[in-house]
Amino acid sequence: MSAQAPTQATTNVTGVTPDQRRVGLVVLDMAGTTVADGGLVEQAFSAAAGELGVEPGSADHAEKLDYVRATMGESKISVFRHLFGEEALARRANTAFEKAYGELVDGGRIAPVPGAREAVEALRAAGLTVVLTTGFARVTQDAILDALGWRDLVELTLCPADAGGRGRPYPDMVLSAFLRTGAVADVREVAVVGDTAYDMTSGVRAGAGVVAGVLTGAHGEAALREHGATHVLSSVAGLPALLASPAAPGSPAPLARERT
Repeated sequence: MSAQAPTQATTNVTGVTPDQRRVGLVVLDMAGTTVADGGLVEQAFSAAAGELGVEPGSADHAEKLDYVRATMGESKISVFRHLFGEEALARRANTAFEKAYGELVDGGRIAPVPGAREAVEALRAAGLTVVLTTGFARVTQDAILDALGWRDLVELTLCPADAGGRGRPYPDMVLSAFLRTGAVADVREVAVVGDTAYDMTSGVRAGAGVVAGVLTGAHGEAALREHGATHVLSSVAGLPALLASPAAPGSPAPLARERT
């Protein structure tokens, strides 16, 4: 079911209009948004499925892979629970997936999305707090951060386990970033940025003032807008300029699309 974009009130309790409210916290997705992994999720899934007897090239494999593609951005253990039913099987598949993905990361198979690091540095230089989030387990997230040399890039990194165990499309990681950083007083001063429909849904459910999709990952513009994107960017490199625009923060309409 598609999430609807949040209704924007005319004023907040302090009498500040939406256009005057400024984003102070940016919650960024990793794979597909700030990190280019070249389809490693699908490769790691195939390895995990093989561990559970799902043969590559079979109808069962194709059906499960389609579901993985459709649910990009969701917590991986949640995906495996849907695919394999039994908790023990889901955990076995998830462990195999994380192991395979980690090995691919260690093999140098990932890179930053062009301009991603520079965008984060520009946001921080402008006084914004930046948090990196993922649907992967902590061990995989840390492997990615280490591979890219990003351990000290942002103030906080979060995975589903850090937010009580629920990943996207739930708003828990966004709200955890809001609570743990204390960077802003109002969730409408939060920007959520990602490449999947589930990223958009989590931002909408959290009440974020800006929910921005990027076109460097799993889902296209139509899916991002359908699930509540207030803005669609060609890549995260355009985010600092978007948030510097006086019309962008806290104002879902008109929808803006950055072009490079």
